[in-house]
Amino acid sequence: MPIYALTMLVAGIGIPLLAALNAALGVRIGSPAAAATVLFCVALLATSIVTLATGPKALMGIPLAPRHLLLGGLLVAFYVLSITYIAPHFGIGNAVFFVLLGQLISAALIDHFGLFGARISPLTLTRATGLGVMTLGVWITQRA
Repeated sequence: MPIYALTMLVAGIGIPLLAALNAALGVRIGSPAAAATVLFCVALLATSIVTLATGPKALMGIPLAPRHLLLGGLLVAFYVLSITYIAPHFGIGNAVFFVLLGQLISAALIDHFGLFGARISPLTLTRATGLGVMTLGVWITQRA
C-alpha cells in the first residue's frame, strides 16, 4: 500500500502544478479554453500510449458501461476549464484550497455512502474531526 500513498502524493503535487502551468498558458495565449484544449490533447496522447501499452482491448467494454460513469470526463473538463480561468485572478493557492475543500467533502460523502461502488467507510466523529483539522490546516496556510 505505500506505493498507492506515494502515487497519490505525487498526483496531489501535480494538481497545483497543472493549475499553475495551464493558467499561465491560458494567459500567454489569451484563452483559458484553448489552453484547456491543449491540455486535453496532450492528456489524450499520453493516456492513449498507456492504453496501447497495457491492453487496448479494455476499450471494447466502454459500450457496456453505465452511461453515468462517463460523466467523470465532464467533471475533469469543468475542473480544468475553471482552474485555468480562475487561478490567474484568484491565486493558485486560493483556487486549490477550495478544490481541496470540495474534495474532502465529496470524498467523505462518497466513502460514507459507498457511492459508485466505493468501499464504505462511515463518517465517524473521529473521521469528521480529522477532516475538520485538515480543512483548518489548509485554511491556515492560505491566510498567511
